[in-house]
Amino acid sequence: MAIISPSMLSCDFANIQRDVEMINSSNADWFHIDIMDGVFVPNISFGFPVLAAMSKHAKKPMDVHLMIVNPDQYVAEFKKAGAHFLTVHYEACTHLHRTIQLIKSEGMKAGVALNPHTPVSVLGELLPDLDLVLIMSVNPGFGGQKFIDQAVEKVSKLKAMIKAQNLNTLIEVDGGVNLETGARLVNAGADALVAGSFVFGSADPVKTIQELKKL
Repeated sequence: MAIISPSMLSCDFANIQRDVEMINSSNADWFHIDIMDGVFVPNISFGFPVLAAMSKHAKKPMDVHLMIVNPDQYVAEFKKAGAHFLTVHYEACTHLHRTIQLIKSEGMKAGVALNPHTPVSVLGELLPDLDLVLIMSVNPGFGGQKFIDQAVEKVSKLKAMIKAQNLNTLIEVDGGVNLETGARLVNAGADALVAGSFVFGSADPVKTIQELKKL
């Protein structure tokens, strides 16, 4: 059964508390929070005050995805704001191993995200240090984009790498996830699915989460 992490980027920003409480009462497992700086990706999203405010009401782990340059300088701040998982981009970190150790030293679970063009093979030697790998199945920056099919094969390859090293690293996928793409990803070996517009744009988000949970 997949871990479902609804993306708060697609929630109603005028009613964030209401949507946090809806996720609390649903079958979802985590809250997926996208942090964007307008530099690494062409969009700007939540900052620390909003994350901390959500955290006060959230009864499930905060799965925080940093799409920012120089994440190291903010790691302690994200811990303080309530992050449980902190995922950084491979493409944004010059000293990735050091960044991962920094996240873990703050008591958070550490993840690495890969853009669609980045092969999973780049993580070979780092995998034992990771709690999570986030495969982007759209180009990061905006919600509601079309799913990139190549992500399914990337999940299969990554799963084989994780098994070969006898690890428990989770595979999460973000972008264009719905019941059809979600089923393909879970079959390929994905453990966690991020869904934004598919959940929050549906007539009954709680029911949609329940359907994703059955995949």
